[in-house]
Amino acid sequence: MSTFAPVPRRALRIWLVGLAVYFLAVFHRSSLAVAGLEATDRFGITAAQLSSFVMLQLVVYAGMQIPVGLMLDRFGSRRILTIGTIVLVLSQGAFALADSYGVALAARVFVGLGDAMTFVCVLRLVNTWFPPRRIPLVTQMTGVTGQLGAIVAAIPMTWALAELGWTPTYLVAAGLGIVLLVALVLVVHDAPEQRRMLGPALSWTVVRSSLAESWRHPGTRLGFWTHFTTQFSATTLSLLWGYPYFVRGEGRTPAEAGLLLTVLVVAVMAAGPLLALFITRQPWHRSDLVLGILGAIVVVWTVVLAWPGPAPMGLLVVLVVVVGVGGPASMIGFDFGRSFNPAHRLGTATGIINQGGFIASLLLVIAIGIVLDWRTPGSSAAYTPEAFVWAMAVQYVLWSVGIVQIWRLRRRTRAKLLAEDPEARRRMQELG
Repeated sequence: MSTFAPVPRRALRIWLVGLAVYFLAVFHRSSLAVAGLEATDRFGITAAQLSSFVMLQLVVYAGMQIPVGLMLDRFGSRRILTIGTIVLVLSQGAFALADSYGVALAARVFVGLGDAMTFVCVLRLVNTWFPPRRIPLVTQMTGVTGQLGAIVAAIPMTWALAELGWTPTYLVAAGLGIVLLVALVLVVHDAPEQRRMLGPALSWTVVRSSLAESWRHPGTRLGFWTHFTTQFSATTLSLLWGYPYFVRGEGRTPAEAGLLLTVLVVAVMAAGPLLALFITRQPWHRSDLVLGILGAIVVVWTVVLAWPGPAPMGLLVVLVVVVGVGGPASMIGFDFGRSFNPAHRLGTATGIINQGGFIASLLLVIAIGIVLDWRTPGSSAAYTPEAFVWAMAVQYVLWSVGIVQIWRLRRRTRAKLLAEDPEARRRMQELG
């Protein structure tokens, strides 16, 4: 007999609408990736100014996670998702009509703001509507499916920019949000008993208390450092530095570099459901799994960086597969947050945890650029394999900090859990 409770159809409908909104947010986030040349021509900007679109958008996304989490605990998923969708529609529309760098940059800031209001809200709906043993799988599927938005953005945006031009392409992309806004208002409810839920008013005392209580629990901090440490390698390769590293650092052709990045995405998508199955059946050993994955990532990177000359293609495939598993492994951080926080502050805890990986990724993206410029002053065309070895070695600093924190906090979390519930370990192990 299956140990998984059936999922109500209503829960699936609500999740699918929320998932569609998150998918569209990732689509908007990634829509500039194939429009770099057009943006450079349209706004008359340099490559550094072009990169500022992405960096500022991610800074806004990371910086808004805690405020959005607090608002989520106060107003519920339905309202915050609605506001986020409206912001995305208006900001992407403004980006379509922008004819100057300043206006376009401001529009991308608001794209980051709207994007920040989607993922944590969908996770809240998952935690509210689905049976507990289904939550890890649905959480992983949310992350994996949402990231497909980045892939889907490439082909239609490339075609539309060539056939329709800048303004019509981005206006059509913005208009998709209007359709989802109608579906969201009609379908999504915050909870089975209530269409809209309201938490305590957001006074300074409530905000300070919610943040302090969430952070005070070692399980929340374990989730934060899990997200911080597992995600940054995959995100940095896929976001910016993977293609230059494989071409300049490992001497691969552009086609081979593109293939490696595709394999990375496939690894992310394939690993998610498998990790969800493990942590559903072995919740006590979630941190063991995280540490094992991190150990594999560190070992494979060490072999690649220490290899005399360019690493063999087979080894690079192993690298991107192992690094790709780190993406869904970061989602285990949210499972820690769900396990150790009450429902009324789950949004705050999720926002805290969701900052981790993006903070680490931003630090690494910036640090790699600084090290590359230090080791090869001048044009980016002069980047050498040796410079990339130095640059990628920056990851060891982040791994060292993160792994130590995970090791410390998993011991504290387990000790606190057993002090409050001496039978917790036995029950968790019986699930397997």
